[in-house]
Amino acid sequence: MIRFLGVCIQNFIECIKYLIGGNLRFKSVISQAAMISYDSLPISLIIAFISAAVIAIQVSKEFLMTGAEAYIGGTITLVMIREIAPGFVALAIGARAGTAISAEIANMQVTSQVDAIKTLRISPIGYYFTPRIVAAAVTVPMVVIIAEFIGILGGMYVANQTIGLHPARYMASAWAWMKTKDIYISLLKACVFGALIALVCASKGYETKGGAKEVGTSTTRAAILSTIFMLVADFLINLLFYIA
Repeated sequence: MIRFLGVCIQNFIECIKYLIGGNLRFKSVISQAAMISYDSLPISLIIAFISAAVIAIQVSKEFLMTGAEAYIGGTITLVMIREIAPGFVALAIGARAGTAISAEIANMQVTSQVDAIKTLRISPIGYYFTPRIVAAAVTVPMVVIIAEFIGILGGMYVANQTIGLHPARYMASAWAWMKTKDIYISLLKACVFGALIALVCASKGYETKGGAKEVGTSTTRAAILSTIFMLVADFLINLLFYIA
């Protein structure tokens, strides 16, 4: 894993050089953005809604019994913005789009399409990786913002249906607990997670050698590694902004 981390860093530096050189095509970024984030939007919003609904079910009756029902909205909002929305959305995008990136690049590698790009004196890492990383880093935060909104509304609906909590009390608590800092950190997490998913999955696919069996193996490992790297990044960001 340490070796692969070094490979990812080298690939990222190569992408930065490719981007600074002005070789990035806007059309490629748009097409990758559609594949990575737009196509993942339905599953991301479903996950956000269900997660908020489950949290609301878990805490509503307990808070009601202790007379703290006024804090339900703030609790759900805080959990959604700080952790659930950026984390779960990134996991969903990694499972759907990340594996697709890995499989696509791995297939290009085993069918010698990468070698064809090299003969044109074009950096295959810059050409294949950079549009995907830029698209993920820019658009995953957009999906996270929508997921947070849907999650907060989902928690409000479930709290109203389970214990009869008035939406006005729910939203008053949500606004009181919501901080601009938490939103910024949430967007930072989403940007980092999106870039990590694209970088790790593309790097794993690029390492593929062999045939169809190796493509499947690389795709599986890419999903695992991207999840691990994302969780480590999540821990470090929380450590930096909420503890330090």
